[in-house]
Amino acid sequence: MKIIAALCFLLSAPLYAGTAVIVNANNNSGIDIDTVKKIYLGKVKAFPDGSRAIPLTFEQGNNTRNAFNNNVLGKSESQYSAFWSKLVFTGRGTPPEMIATDDEMLNLVATNPNTIGFIDESKVDSNVKVVGTF
Repeated sequence: MKIIAALCFLLSAPLYAGTAVIVNANNNSGIDIDTVKKIYLGKVKAFPDGSRAIPLTFEQGNNTRNAFNNNVLGKSESQYSAFWSKLVFTGRGTPPEMIATDDEMLNLVATNPNTIGFIDESKVDSNVKVVGTF
């Protein structure tokens, strides 16, 4: 009986694709995940090639944002919000622009070579380049 219950649970659990950190398809800056972290924490404002980096994130409460904050930045939502509140208050930074949907994120990164974002890996297309997954 326990085996049947476990199988029912596994079969009913949703399957999640990974999350991809993306840049414009023409971005050849050679970015790595450490640089991604520095960009999203406001420690670096440019890609390795010197071009301006514009980080995009999702609105608060978004599951993909929460996973990115936890897995890439090592911060919970409350820690991330407090971190940026302090930087904004002291005039030392501007937080990433907030985006509502995967489609909007994909479109903005595909059309602006200075942007960096993250989306569900299953939605990646040839207009963007994946620089890391988690």
